[in-house]
Amino acid sequence: MSPVALEKTLPSEYYRSPEIYARERERIFCREWTCVGRESELPGPGSSRVLDVAGESILLVRNEAGSLRGFYNVCRHRGAQLCGTSLPGRANEGGVVGGKRIRCPYHSWTYSLDGELLATPYIEGLDRSRLSLYPVGVASWGGFIFVHLMPGVAKPLTEQLGEIPARTERYPLAQLRIGHTTNYDVAANWKIIVENYNECYHCGGVHPELCDVVPAFRRNGGNDLQWAQGIPHRDGAYTFTHSGKTARQPFPDLNEAERLRHFGEVLYPNLFISLSCDHVAAFILKPAGPERTLIECQFLFAPEAVASEGFDPSDAIEFWDITNRQDWAICESVQRGIAARPHQHGYYAPMEDYSLDIRRYVAERLGLGLD
Repeated sequence: MSPVALEKTLPSEYYRSPEIYARERERIFCREWTCVGRESELPGPGSSRVLDVAGESILLVRNEAGSLRGFYNVCRHRGAQLCGTSLPGRANEGGVVGGKRIRCPYHSWTYSLDGELLATPYIEGLDRSRLSLYPVGVASWGGFIFVHLMPGVAKPLTEQLGEIPARTERYPLAQLRIGHTTNYDVAANWKIIVENYNECYHCGGVHPELCDVVPAFRRNGGNDLQWAQGIPHRDGAYTFTHSGKTARQPFPDLNEAERLRHFGEVLYPNLFISLSCDHVAAFILKPAGPERTLIECQFLFAPEAVASEGFDPSDAIEFWDITNRQDWAICESVQRGIAARPHQHGYYAPMEDYSLDIRRYVAERLGLGLD
């Protein structure tokens, strides 16, 4: 038998170096569509959110026509932040005012919800058309909001989505509502977290509860999993809860495999979607440094389920929280371990082929050669 050839991971410094992280911020998170949340979090005209995206303060609004718009959170006059500034001794008069206008708290320059400069107190004859807010690209798919920090060079979001919409077309993603959100602060590089999500070689040793519901995860080191066909639960189980069952109804348009098996998608650089027949767990990664990642885990349910009397998503939330914390703990262990003096790189086992995706993805965007 020929010896097994192991592929190398990225060099260890790529998971630890501030310089590499700065390059990733510039060449990935500023030049790709990144997920920032759900459309339902801006429910109507005048709704707004201030977000940190790759270290940039971004203002998202829904304009008077109901369309989403995004801008850098900075006034074109002297650079004050438009939203999020509290002035001692008086109410904050800046930000989105009355759901109609965006006003700077410094000199009251005022903008429309489409970013146009409308008012410059005591200044006449100014060409306001040249002083609109700096735009951020905004697009949606499946109820998720994506932003692009360099809209002038952005490709259509559909190119980045690839075949994911077709594979998930029977899940009512756009209609789902957030039933619960759990936030995690993980002391690990974002790529370590992606690599962990992309393989189940670790599942048998790290996730006993998960493997009780999905025994296929512990068999043969996850070597024979057919992800495209979905992963079967144990007999009688069909969803990610401790019992493998739930009182919630399955989404109505799913096929037989989708009603009985678990599916998942990764949309680089920062969105994981785990699809059960009655709920979806969406993981939004927010890199916060070379060795820290914030993760927002949104649990999405059918709107009628969320609106029902006595709605209780705890069966899914508790199951996922145990699984998540096990993942984050082992990822933090990897982050600590790769700091060892002799460690130059790791290896991918044969069943970890999907983990190679992040190596190729990063290498292509950072201009690296792979050996």
